[in-house]
Amino acid sequence: MSMTRNDPAPAEWDTDHLRLAVEAARIALWSWNVDTNRFTMDELGFDLWGLPWSEAVRFEELSARIHPTDRDRVQEAFTATRSVEGPYEIDFRICFGDEVRWVSARGRGADAGIVDRVMFGIFLDVTGRKQAEEGNELLAGEMSHRVKNLLTMASSLTTLTSRSSSSLAEMTEGLTKRLSALGRAHDLVRPLPQRQGNAASFGDLLDVLLAPYDNRDASSARVRISVPPMSVGVRSATALAMVVHELATNSVKYGALSAETGLLDVSAMQDEDTVTLVWAEAGGPEIAEEPEMRGFGTRMMQRSQAGQLGGSIAYDWRTSGLVAKLALQRALLAE
Repeated sequence: MSMTRNDPAPAEWDTDHLRLAVEAARIALWSWNVDTNRFTMDELGFDLWGLPWSEAVRFEELSARIHPTDRDRVQEAFTATRSVEGPYEIDFRICFGDEVRWVSARGRGADAGIVDRVMFGIFLDVTGRKQAEEGNELLAGEMSHRVKNLLTMASSLTTLTSRSSSSLAEMTEGLTKRLSALGRAHDLVRPLPQRQGNAASFGDLLDVLLAPYDNRDASSARVRISVPPMSVGVRSATALAMVVHELATNSVKYGALSAETGLLDVSAMQDEDTVTLVWAEAGGPEIAEEPEMRGFGTRMMQRSQAGQLGGSIAYDWRTSGLVAKLALQRALLAE
């Protein structure tokens, strides 16, 4: 037989069982004498506020633990509950020691349920929920910022690629590859809640960017990567992705990656302030003379190096293949 809303509570809901339910839900109980500002709380309430248990505590003592930014708002809100009908919920921060907690105070307004000038309500620890909300807000803000940056960069790439292309097909191919390189880099360093996942391994980033140019099905890889463990941030990953893509594109067209016997070795050295990435090609077509470096890709690499990575790039055109050295600032690489 089903129960209706007018049916009495089952007999098993006695005081002890209600207490067990309250404790299981981690609900702290409070009462407030509206004339004397005297608060009483159960043991969980004092534990939540980081106070030793006592028979009562004054409202001023609790207010001293409320975060200074929230204190006036909470005091005004509690005062307003005396005249505003209906249930209320006030969320605020409390501080003790180095710890900050979010607390939700809930009750009924307009003196509903008042007994002998005493109001009743509960406190809930909502720290986890608030941290998740803050993380989601940070994530949304960061994603919005990154989308704007990507759109700006895509617009710039479109303009510059069109200037350096002799046909629509060439422009389409070049732009698609450059945008794909950006996408692979951003996939690796996509932001996650609470700032987790905003950095990628230097080696992992290079491996992802250079994987399309490697022969993973062969008995031996033609792309070798050996770099020390370090992190690359979101901002630097974008710039580095474009630099690596342009070097790889040139290698596929004219260098080691254009030949079946070609090899690419990418290594890095670091000191206190600088990371030097060495791009060494071998086994490709013999280089008779140093080529002119005036194209869009070269200008973009120089812009990325000098601007976002705070470094420089030097080319050594050896007969056996190009050796390029990219100087990167360690501090900027992590951004």
